[in-house]
Amino acid sequence: MQATMLPMIRLENLTLGYDRHPAVHHLSGEIPAGALVAVVGPNGAGKSTLLKGLAGELRPIGGRIVLSDLPSGGVAYMPQRGEIDHSFPISVFEVVAMGLWHEIGAFGGLARSQRERVRAALAAVGMSGFESRPIGSLSGGQLQRARFARLMLQDAPLILLDEPFAAIDSRTVDDLVALILGWHGEGRTILTVVHDLEQVRRHFPTALLLSREPVAFGPTAQVLTPELLARARRLSEAFDEDAPECQIQDMTVQPLPAETVQTRGDGDGDAHAHAHGVAHSHDHRH
Repeated sequence: MQATMLPMIRLENLTLGYDRHPAVHHLSGEIPAGALVAVVGPNGAGKSTLLKGLAGELRPIGGRIVLSDLPSGGVAYMPQRGEIDHSFPISVFEVVAMGLWHEIGAFGGLARSQRERVRAALAAVGMSGFESRPIGSLSGGQLQRARFARLMLQDAPLILLDEPFAAIDSRTVDDLVALILGWHGEGRTILTVVHDLEQVRRHFPTALLLSREPVAFGPTAQVLTPELLARARRLSEAFDEDAPECQIQDMTVQPLPAETVQTRGDGDGDAHAHAHGVAHSHDHRH
C-alpha cells in the first residue's frame, strides 16, 4: 500500500454492531483505491459485520465510513452463500443477469447486447451451457462461479467478498482467485474475508486482522505473525456477548499511515488506550 494513493475507504473511529452491542469497534484508517485486502481474524471477530457496514447494509452505531465518490452501483457486495435461498425457482441466467440491475432497473427487460454480456460472463467463469439450469441444482462451486459472473456484470470499482472460497473445490478456488487478481489488475478495490491464511499469504498483499477491534493492518507478511495472531485469539476468547453496550463518541481521527502495520492497545482485555480519551466499558472479561 502506498500513502500517495487516494483512499477509496476511510474509517473514522468506526463501531458496528447489533442492538447497540459492538461487533467491531474503534476501527480507523484508510484503504487506498486499487488495494487488495484480506480481512482475517477468529470466528466472530466482526469480519462479516465490517463488510455489511461498507456495503451499506448496517448503519454505524459510532464513528463513520467515508467512501470516495462512487457511481450508482459502485459497490458490489457478495455475502456468504448461506444467506441465499437456493430453493427459489430461478435460472442461472436470471441470477447472473441481476448484475445488470443498475442499468435496467427492477422491471426492465434485457437488450440483445445485455444478454450477450450475461453469456460472456458465464463463459468467463466456466459456466457456458448452464444458462437454463435452476440455481438450486448447482453444486457449491458452480454456484460461486455464477455469483462471480453476476459480480462481473456489476462492473463496480469497490468489491466486497465474504468468504468466497468456503466449502468449494480447489479448482474452483484457483479459478476464483484468478478472477480476483484480474480485477485487482484492473485497479478495482477489493476486500475479501478469507479463513485460509496460506491463501492470504500467497495472493493478498495487504491484510486487516480483526478481533472485534483492529489488531493489525498493513503488509500481509507483517500482519500474519504468530504474535499478532495469538493476540487476536486472546481477544476473541475474552469477548463477552452479554457485556453492556459500548458508549461511543463520534469523532474524526487521523488515518492510519498506509505503509506501516497498525496495532491498537497495549495489552489484552479492558485495559487498552482510546484515541478519544474517554474511558468506557468493553466486552472483555478479565
